[in-house]
Amino acid sequence: MSDYHECKPVGLDFLEQTSNVFKAEEVVRATPAQIFEVFDDAHASTEWAMPIQNVEWTSPQPFGVGTTRTVSMSGDLVGYEEFIAWEAGKRMAFTFVGCNKNTVESFLEDYRVTDLGDGRCRVEWYMALETRGFSSKMMWMTRPIMRFANRRMFRKFAEYTEARVCAARSTGAAAS
Repeated sequence: MSDYHECKPVGLDFLEQTSNVFKAEEVVRATPAQIFEVFDDAHASTEWAMPIQNVEWTSPQPFGVGTTRTVSMSGDLVGYEEFIAWEAGKRMAFTFVGCNKNTVESFLEDYRVTDLGDGRCRVEWYMALETRGFSSKMMWMTRPIMRFANRRMFRKFAEYTEARVCAARSTGAAAS
Protein backbone atom coordinates (compact mmCIF):
# COMPACT_ATOMS: atom_id res chain seq x y z
CA MET A 1 0.00 0.00 0.00
CA SER A 2 1.55 3.30 -1.02
CA ASP A 3 0.31 6.40 0.78
CA TYR A 4 -2.36 5.76 3.38
CA HIS A 5 -4.22 8.42 5.31
CA GLU A 6 -6.76 7.45 7.93
CA CYS A 7 -10.25 8.80 7.53
CA LYS A 8 -12.60 9.37 10.42
CA PRO A 9 -15.07 6.46 10.23
CA VAL A 10 -18.65 7.64 10.57
CA GLY A 11 -22.01 6.10 11.34
CA LEU A 12 -25.31 6.41 9.54
CA ASP A 13 -26.06 9.55 11.56
CA PHE A 14 -23.33 11.36 9.60
CA LEU A 15 -26.05 12.24 7.06
CA GLU A 16 -27.46 14.64 9.67
CA GLN A 17 -24.06 15.95 10.76
CA THR A 18 -22.66 17.43 7.56
CA SER A 19 -23.94 19.95 5.04
CA ASN A 20 -22.23 17.99 2.25
CA VAL A 21 -24.99 15.45 1.60
CA PHE A 22 -25.99 14.48 -1.92
CA LYS A 23 -29.10 12.42 -2.68
CA ALA A 24 -30.18 10.73 -5.86
CA GLU A 25 -33.27 8.57 -6.28
CA GLU A 26 -34.47 6.31 -9.08
CA VAL A 27 -37.32 3.87 -9.62
CA VAL A 28 -35.68 0.79 -11.12
CA ARG A 29 -37.43 -2.04 -12.97
CA ALA A 30 -35.76 -4.79 -10.94
CA THR A 31 -36.36 -6.78 -7.77
CA PRO A 32 -34.43 -6.09 -4.56
CA ALA A 33 -32.39 -9.26 -5.17
CA GLN A 34 -31.47 -8.14 -8.71
CA ILE A 35 -30.40 -4.73 -7.41
CA PHE A 36 -28.17 -6.36 -4.80
CA GLU A 37 -26.66 -8.59 -7.50
CA VAL A 38 -25.45 -5.36 -9.10
CA PHE A 39 -24.16 -4.07 -5.75
CA ASP A 40 -22.31 -7.38 -5.17
CA ASP A 41 -20.66 -7.37 -8.61
CA ALA A 42 -17.23 -5.70 -8.37
CA HIS A 43 -17.21 -4.83 -12.07
CA ALA A 44 -20.72 -3.34 -12.20
CA SER A 45 -19.73 -0.10 -10.45
CA THR A 46 -17.18 0.61 -13.18
CA GLU A 47 -20.04 0.58 -15.70
CA TRP A 48 -22.32 3.14 -14.07
CA ALA A 49 -20.17 5.16 -11.64
CA MET A 50 -17.98 7.30 -13.87
CA PRO A 51 -15.12 7.89 -11.39
CA ILE A 52 -14.78 4.21 -10.40
CA GLN A 53 -12.08 2.32 -12.28
CA ASN A 54 -11.74 -0.82 -10.16
CA VAL A 55 -13.42 -2.46 -7.16
CA GLU A 56 -11.77 -5.21 -5.16
CA TRP A 57 -13.69 -6.96 -2.41
CA THR A 58 -11.17 -7.63 0.36
CA SER A 59 -13.55 -9.72 2.47
CA PRO A 60 -15.08 -13.05 1.47
CA GLN A 61 -18.76 -13.57 0.78
CA PRO A 62 -21.30 -13.47 2.22
CA PHE A 63 -20.97 -9.71 2.49
CA GLY A 64 -22.29 -7.92 5.56
CA VAL A 65 -21.45 -5.41 8.27
CA GLY A 66 -17.65 -5.31 8.59
CA THR A 67 -17.02 -6.30 4.96
CA THR A 68 -14.20 -4.34 3.33
CA ARG A 69 -13.29 -3.38 -0.20
CA THR A 70 -10.82 -1.16 -2.02
CA VAL A 71 -12.08 1.19 -4.73
CA SER A 72 -9.77 2.85 -7.27
CA MET A 73 -11.12 6.02 -8.83
CA SER A 74 -10.12 8.61 -11.38
CA GLY A 75 -7.65 11.20 -10.20
CA ASP A 76 -5.54 8.38 -8.72
CA LEU A 77 -7.80 8.26 -5.64
CA VAL A 78 -8.10 4.99 -3.71
CA GLY A 79 -10.71 4.58 -0.98
CA TYR A 80 -10.58 1.84 1.64
CA GLU A 81 -14.16 1.09 2.63
CA GLU A 82 -15.85 -0.74 5.47
CA PHE A 83 -19.55 -1.58 5.39
CA ILE A 84 -21.53 -0.33 8.39
CA ALA A 85 -24.97 -1.51 7.23
CA TRP A 86 -25.94 -4.50 5.12
CA GLU A 87 -29.48 -5.81 4.88
CA ALA A 88 -29.64 -7.81 1.65
CA GLY A 89 -32.40 -6.47 -0.56
CA LYS A 90 -32.95 -3.41 1.63
CA ARG A 91 -29.90 -1.39 2.54
CA MET A 92 -26.15 -1.14 2.42
CA ALA A 93 -23.85 1.61 3.60
CA PHE A 94 -20.13 2.08 3.92
CA THR A 95 -17.62 4.55 5.28
CA PHE A 96 -14.05 5.28 4.24
CA VAL A 97 -11.57 4.05 6.85
CA GLY A 98 -8.65 5.30 4.76
CA CYS A 99 -7.65 6.94 1.54
CA ASN A 100 -4.41 7.25 -0.42
CA LYS A 101 -4.71 11.05 -0.50
CA ASN A 102 -5.00 13.32 2.49
CA THR A 103 -8.10 15.09 1.14
CA VAL A 104 -10.95 13.09 2.70
CA GLU A 105 -11.80 13.56 6.37
CA SER A 106 -15.01 11.47 6.43
CA PHE A 107 -17.07 9.75 3.75
CA LEU A 108 -20.32 7.77 3.75
CA GLU A 109 -22.52 6.23 1.09
CA ASP A 110 -25.92 4.81 2.00
CA TYR A 111 -28.12 2.88 -0.47
CA ARG A 112 -31.75 2.21 0.47
CA VAL A 113 -34.00 -0.10 -1.54
CA THR A 114 -37.78 -0.07 -1.22
CA ASP A 115 -39.69 -2.87 -2.97
CA LEU A 116 -42.69 -1.32 -4.74
CA GLY A 117 -44.21 -4.77 -5.19
CA ASP A 118 -44.57 -4.78 -8.97
CA GLY A 119 -41.09 -5.76 -10.12
CA ARG A 120 -39.85 -2.23 -9.41
CA CYS A 121 -37.92 -0.70 -6.55
CA ARG A 122 -37.22 2.80 -5.38
CA VAL A 123 -33.49 3.12 -4.77
CA GLU A 124 -32.16 6.07 -2.81
CA TRP A 125 -28.46 6.88 -2.78
CA TYR A 126 -26.97 9.22 -0.21
CA MET A 127 -23.37 10.36 -0.30
CA ALA A 128 -21.96 12.50 2.49
CA LEU A 129 -18.44 13.77 3.03
CA GLU A 130 -16.14 16.17 4.76
CA THR A 131 -12.88 17.08 3.09
CA ARG A 132 -9.50 18.34 4.30
CA GLY A 133 -7.19 21.12 3.25
CA PHE A 134 -7.82 23.03 0.05
CA SER A 135 -10.68 20.69 -0.90
CA SER A 136 -12.66 21.81 2.16
CA LYS A 137 -12.41 25.42 1.04
CA MET A 138 -13.80 24.52 -2.40
CA MET A 139 -16.91 22.59 -1.32
CA TRP A 140 -19.16 25.64 -1.75
CA MET A 141 -18.25 25.59 -5.43
CA THR A 142 -18.15 21.84 -6.05
CA ARG A 143 -21.43 21.04 -4.22
CA PRO A 144 -23.74 21.96 -7.17
CA ILE A 145 -21.50 20.08 -9.62
CA MET A 146 -21.45 16.99 -7.41
CA ARG A 147 -25.22 17.12 -6.97
CA PHE A 148 -25.74 17.17 -10.74
CA ALA A 149 -23.07 14.53 -11.43
CA ASN A 150 -24.41 12.15 -8.77
CA ARG A 151 -27.96 12.37 -10.12
CA ARG A 152 -26.69 11.69 -13.64
CA MET A 153 -24.54 8.81 -12.39
CA PHE A 154 -27.44 7.25 -10.52
CA ARG A 155 -29.60 7.44 -13.65
CA LYS A 156 -26.85 5.36 -15.27
CA PHE A 157 -27.15 2.91 -12.36
CA ALA A 158 -30.86 2.47 -13.10
CA GLU A 159 -30.25 2.03 -16.83
CA TYR A 160 -27.41 -0.43 -16.25
CA THR A 161 -29.45 -2.48 -13.77
CA GLU A 162 -32.51 -2.61 -16.03
CA ALA A 163 -30.40 -3.63 -19.05
CA ARG A 164 -28.75 -6.36 -16.99
CA VAL A 165 -32.14 -7.70 -15.83
CA CYS A 166 -33.46 -7.60 -19.40
CA ALA A 167 -30.39 -9.43 -20.72
CA ALA A 168 -30.75 -12.12 -18.05
CA ARG A 169 -34.38 -12.65 -19.04
CA SER A 170 -33.62 -12.85 -22.76
CA THR A 171 -30.85 -15.41 -22.26
CA GLY A 172 -33.08 -17.50 -20.03
CA ALA A 173 -30.92 -16.92 -16.95
CA ALA A 174 -32.75 -17.17 -13.68
CA ALA A 175 -33.98 -13.75 -12.73
CA SER A 176 -34.25 -13.25 -8.99
